Amino acid sequence: MEKLKIAGGYPLKGSIRVSGAKNSAVALIPATILADSPVTIEGLPDISDVQMLKALMEEIGGEVSFDEGEMTVNPSRMISMPLPNGRVKKLRASYYLMGAMLGKFKKAVIGLPGGCHLGPRPIDQHIKGFEALGAQVTNEQGAIYLRADELRGARIYLDVVSVGATINIMLAAVLAKGRTVIENAAKEPEIIDVATLLTNMGAKIKGAGTDIIRIDGVESLHGCKHTIIPDRIEAGTFMILAAAVGEGILIDNVIPQHLESLTAKLREMGINIEAGDDQIFVSPGEQYKSVDIKTLVYPGFPTDLQQPFTSLLTKATGSSMVTDTIYGARFKHIDELRRMNAKIKVEGRAGIVDGPVQLHGAKVKASDLRAGAALVIAGLMAEGITEVTGLEHIDRGYSHLVEKLSGLGATIWREEMTQEEVEQLKS
Repeated sequence: MEKLKIAGGYPLKGSIRVSGAKNSAVALIPATILADSPVTIEGLPDISDVQMLKALMEEIGGEVSFDEGEMTVNPSRMISMPLPNGRVKKLRASYYLMGAMLGKFKKAVIGLPGGCHLGPRPIDQHIKGFEALGAQVTNEQGAIYLRADELRGARIYLDVVSVGATINIMLAAVLAKGRTVIENAAKEPEIIDVATLLTNMGAKIKGAGTDIIRIDGVESLHGCKHTIIPDRIEAGTFMILAAAVGEGILIDNVIPQHLESLTAKLREMGINIEAGDDQIFVSPGEQYKSVDIKTLVYPGFPTDLQQPFTSLLTKATGSSMVTDTIYGARFKHIDELRRMNAKIKVEGRAGIVDGPVQLHGAKVKASDLRAGAALVIAGLMAEGITEVTGLEHIDRGYSHLVEKLSGLGATIWREEMTQEEVEQLKS
């Protein structure tokens, strides 16, 4: 096991390039199951979630090559092999295998997904959609069993706006007979990305990116080539980092429209943002003002940027309130920030941040992916050395983070943990 060490307190500058979208990648790769011939996806991030999905595609009979961000999946020999345990349980987005395998084979056995522990993230809306399409769904010994004689289009209203359920129903419906209408659908850019891939494969989908998606089932899907969108959460993380410790940082390979809610809050704080066609330049202001944020479904402020933004708010003058309406339990980073001298308290679904304060280096642990990003930003802001453990979470979503930050002038490196440190971490 490794830990991350950061010598903080030094300003960063230069340019940094954003990788392909993690939240797209984990749906695009399972979507290749639906094709009858090879599918190539360009621009994939080199992260552990992608490597895990590559292994799962191979486990069910796919021929997969992955080099320099380009993955080609030949699904022609895939079979509906049960995946009740193993890798599938370590991956939150493994639930997309349900929709893809149900759509292709009319049956699937998938272990209940793992990933970050952010409180309840039920898949009841996914199951509601599958059942509406004609599938029988049972939970047997910790695995979801899906079976259908045939899938038929249906009108499905999502009780809560869910990215995962929207995509999963799309995957199951593209080969179903007749028309499927998803109402109260999520609108995230990643949904449009998945719909674009499926359309390139021959699917008939209208309305992706709106709250009503219409899908007319087709007989079969074919291979194609697709380029993934940039990762708006990684881009947002770098924007927050640039505001926290930058002297002027250019963030390359972005879609500025995907980041408008974050851009508005940064400008409200007093940070300078200049947006181009596919780049954003962030430079610091004179003094940072406190702001309140509330996470909402897209196009609102992303829950995935709440934790990194909390680190930045320790530089703002006054009290800021951070409310997470998506995942109320997403505050495990706050105890770690307190170790670094942050003045934050949690009240219900909100964190109250008092600033400005000078953070100090400390030994901290990433409890989930975006908490890890928050602690890296805090470490770069802090005086002294910060030591971050729990890197397996960070590696799930940030590609070559150490190399990218080193390119901006950060003093950051990975070290092997001693056996004693590993035992302490487990205790």
